[in-house]
Amino acid sequence: MTDLNKETLETVQTGKIKSRKPKRISVGVTAALAVGGIALATQQVQALSALAIVNGITSNGGVGVSKNILYGDEPNQDLDIYYPKPLTKAMKSKNVTDDSAINDSYPMVVFVHGGSWESGNKDEYAFVGQSLAQAGYVTAVINYRKAPEHVYPDYVQDAAQAIAWSYNNAKSLHADPKRLAVIGHSAGAFNAVAAVANEDFLAPYGVKPKDIAAVIGIAGPYSYDFRKFSSRTAFGSDATPETVMPDRQIKGAQPPYLLLTAEKDKIVHVTNTTKMTQALKAAGVKVETGEIAGASHATSIGAMAPPLRWVNDVRAQVLSYLDKTLK
Repeated sequence: MTDLNKETLETVQTGKIKSRKPKRISVGVTAALAVGGIALATQQVQALSALAIVNGITSNGGVGVSKNILYGDEPNQDLDIYYPKPLTKAMKSKNVTDDSAINDSYPMVVFVHGGSWESGNKDEYAFVGQSLAQAGYVTAVINYRKAPEHVYPDYVQDAAQAIAWSYNNAKSLHADPKRLAVIGHSAGAFNAVAAVANEDFLAPYGVKPKDIAAVIGIAGPYSYDFRKFSSRTAFGSDATPETVMPDRQIKGAQPPYLLLTAEKDKIVHVTNTTKMTQALKAAGVKVETGEIAGASHATSIGAMAPPLRWVNDVRAQVLSYLDKTLK
């Protein structure tokens, strides 16, 4: 898929993060564990084509972005950071040689994209980073390793590593690590929920699930038998739903969750959210659920773009939850 966004977004350069080549902000980050899958190939291609259109019409709204920052040592272990407009202005005006000159601290979001664990990349979801930054959140949009070369738990390990990197580097990004939320859509919701719900994924990086302020899953496949779908290629041959599905892998004290479903979703069934909600509540976790009226699987994330907010209210629901949880 053509990347329509890469050349149009403004890069904010700082003394710590700059240039188009991957850069690393050093942190004490090592390795972890993981989880996986769902979706039909033709429907996914249609959804990704829609993303090109979304990125084509989304204004950057004055936000800034630092591209291709490494959170790990493997290919696709990188992310982009989007900065709210006021922070972007401050960073530019200070020449950013003295970060201490910027006193404001912003809430932060880590976004994990979908794509059946086989497709998609952070550039295609630039509109999510722009949208959340416009709303006042420093936002990391991450890449992760894909199937079939990388099966469960690799992509969940990557999500956990990116979350831990963001948590550990939040202050250098003018964000507050105590106000960090994780959001995922579709397969990315699986990755995000799995990475936090089981404390073993974050543990290698010295981060606990409770260190995360909130988790939002949008149209996530948290509880299904992947062996009956084409997404089985994203899981190991010995994997079973009992050993990988997030609703069966809750471990450790948890942050609050918001789980959203799309009313007209033909790819991920609502039972995934129902079962995940039941499992979290049984573990004593605070969970809220919501339905995105009129939304399909694709528009449940596409309408995060401000110009498409009229399509459905996913952006309003996400921002309402973030505002009351993080601000």
